[in-house]
Amino acid sequence: MARIAVGEIAASHEFFNRSTRSLTEQMSGYAPSEGMFTTAQQVAHVAQTVEWFIEGAFRPEGFGMNFEAMDAEVRKVTSLEAARAWLEKAFAAAKATVATKTDADLRAPLPEGPIMGGMPRMGIFGAITDHTAHHRGALTVYARLNGITPPMPYMEM
Repeated sequence: MARIAVGEIAASHEFFNRSTRSLTEQMSGYAPSEGMFTTAQQVAHVAQTVEWFIEGAFRPEGFGMNFEAMDAEVRKVTSLEAARAWLEKAFAAAKATVATKTDADLRAPLPEGPIMGGMPRMGIFGAITDHTAHHRGALTVYARLNGITPPMPYMEM
């Protein structure tokens, strides 16, 4: 089961990187309108959320709920390169953590609470995939708004 979960995380990572690779450092500060995440912040948010899901699933107190602090941390990111480095670190740590888990670990219930409370821990992998897909989709819109046709996420063309 851990091998399957690591594969799902790896696919999500690959699809995100493939569909956003046309974004450049010069687009780091681009946002379609004021107040929205910039390109760099979108990537940083994905990295942060991967960490948040893994940490929340495997610690006794569950998911951190200080979303204001999380938002503030992401909004400090101004470089797409730095955001991508965070993303790589987050996905690598997620794969490494999950690879050490037993089937029993992955079937164990998440801590009670408003975020998937009581569901099996393995439920986070679909949530990571869904969240990552949502943001890669947003970033492909950012690319198109800048005259860039993003590559297909599922295969090399």
